[in-house]
Amino acid sequence: MKTKDELPECPVATTVSIIGSKWKLLIMRNLLERPWRFNELKKSLDGISQKVLTDSLRTMEEDGIITRTVYPEVPPRVEYALSELGESMRPILDAMKQWGTEYKKEALK
Repeated sequence: MKTKDELPECPVATTVSIIGSKWKLLIMRNLLERPWRFNELKKSLDGISQKVLTDSLRTMEEDGIITRTVYPEVPPRVEYALSELGESMRPILDAMKQWGTEYKKEALK
């Protein structure tokens, strides 16, 4: 997690700094459904590079938004899921989904 000194003063800017990238929002959208493996996420996010996905997942884990679970198997299986903190953002993402749906309806008129 970021320290108090690393966060912007404005609460909206804080939220944007944590989830404000296109890819982080789409990763969270997927993780709202269920835990995902790395390659599943990569295939579902058209256009994301392996480096950007890796960096986004690492940052989100450091920020406490997601958890990374490594299962002791051969080959190792790694799953990403929303943490409790990440789950607390569900209403925000639901509101964004609703707004986007309404916007698209208006745009198609």
